[in-house]
Amino acid sequence: MTQISTAKEKIKKQLSTFLPEGFEDMIADLLFSAPVQFKIVKPRNTKLGDYRSAHAGKPHRITVNGNLNVYSFLITTIHEFAHLNTYLEFGRSVSPHGAEWKNHYRKLLIPVLDKKTLPKDIETALVNSLVNTKASSCADIPLMRVLKNYDKQNESFVFIEDIEKNARFILQGKEFIKGELRRKRFLCEEVSSKKKYLIHTLAEVIPIFE
Repeated sequence: MTQISTAKEKIKKQLSTFLPEGFEDMIADLLFSAPVQFKIVKPRNTKLGDYRSAHAGKPHRITVNGNLNVYSFLITTIHEFAHLNTYLEFGRSVSPHGAEWKNHYRKLLIPVLDKKTLPKDIETALVNSLVNTKASSCADIPLMRVLKNYDKQNESFVFIEDIEKNARFILQGKEFIKGELRRKRFLCEEVSSKKKYLIHTLAEVIPIFE
């Protein structure tokens, strides 16, 4: 066994914890397709994954949140590798989520769908997303809603979209009042500071029953 194949087998074993069964080879191949530093990181509230192009002697870097369910982890990883492939082909001359990125995302996603091993609801949501690819999985509300069904369930949490307007709730230890829907986010007021915040329609919150 060559040094590269040994390294790939080690990475596949590490990835198996985070991916649906059978997708380790696909993601390992992507990791070896270009000089990229891939890290699984602590959860971030503002993003699921991130791509940074090479600069100042640092390699291309992709990070993905380690708390994602296996299907969200797979799709987020595909999303970020589409950024890498777009940059490798076009550099900075194109929009980060323009037609070029969408084409690379679709190219990477089609083999995922061709395996026919994803849950049917996720497969359907992904096929629909290919028709009108969003800038991120967070922007694709139907896809995100389906993916969240596979998160570990916490009976204390509900989606903010499922509570009444003007209802109070807790998010990240702070108390808010739910306001009007602005596109894909609710304009909410933090009770203590009176500041307004836009909160994603699928944010998980703890309702306050009065």
